[in-house]
Amino acid sequence: MQRYFGISKIDNRLILDSGDYHHIKNVMRNSDGDLIEVVIDKKLYLGCIENVKSDIKISIKKELEISNDFIPKVNLIVPILKENKMDLILQKSCEMGVSKVTIVPLKRCIVKVNEKKMKSKIDRWMRILKEASEQSFRDYIPNLEVIDSIKKLEKIDGLKIVCSTKKNLNNIKRVLTENKNCDTINIVIGPEGGLDEIEEKMLNEYGFISTTFGSRILRVESVPLFIMSVINYEYMEW
Repeated sequence: MQRYFGISKIDNRLILDSGDYHHIKNVMRNSDGDLIEVVIDKKLYLGCIENVKSDIKISIKKELEISNDFIPKVNLIVPILKENKMDLILQKSCEMGVSKVTIVPLKRCIVKVNEKKMKSKIDRWMRILKEASEQSFRDYIPNLEVIDSIKKLEKIDGLKIVCSTKKNLNNIKRVLTENKNCDTINIVIGPEGGLDEIEEKMLNEYGFISTTFGSRILRVESVPLFIMSVINYEYMEW
C-alpha cells in the first residue's frame, strides 16, 4: 500500500499535492476503491480513492495508529555537495530514520550555490525527503534547514559529534555507548576534501566530539549510511 503526505483534511476528505494525484493515476495506476495511507499533521489515515478518471478524491476510511521511532532524533549536518552525492545522502539517511538535515557551507566545499539558486535547490531537496519518507513509510518528513555559518552550530542541544579523519580518537561505538540516554544526536560530516582543521577545532570548542569510524577513510556519501546504520543497531529495541 502506498503512503503519501497530504496537505490538509477537510471534513471526510484528504487533500494531496497535485504531483501525488498524478502519481496515483499515472504511475501507480490505481482504481476507484483502492486504499492508500495518508499522513497529515502527524496523524495517519487510511484513505479510499474515488473518481480516478476525472477529479480524484480521497475519502477517509479510518484513522490508523502511528508507530513511534525507537532511535533518538538525529540531526545530520552536511556541507553542500555535488548533486548526485547530496541526493543520495538525503534519500538514504531519510530512509534510515534521520530527523533533520542541516546544510552548512564549509571551507573545502567544492560546490558553491548563490542565493538566487538556493530556493530551487531547497525545493529539490525537500522533494527528495518527501518521496523517501513515503517510500520508507515514515510518519513525518525530516526537517531541512540551511544555515549560513558554522558558528550557528554553537548553541544546539544534544550529543554533538564531528566525523574526523584523525587517528587515536574516540570511536563511534564508544561515544554512543557513553551517551546512551541522549534524545538528540547532532553529527557533522565534512565535504569531499575533509574538514578544515580550524573548522574542526572550532566545533570541538562548541562541544562536538571528534569521532573516528575506524582505520578506513569513507567517501562523504558513505558516511551517513554508516553512521545511521550504527545508530539504528545501537538503539534497536528488538
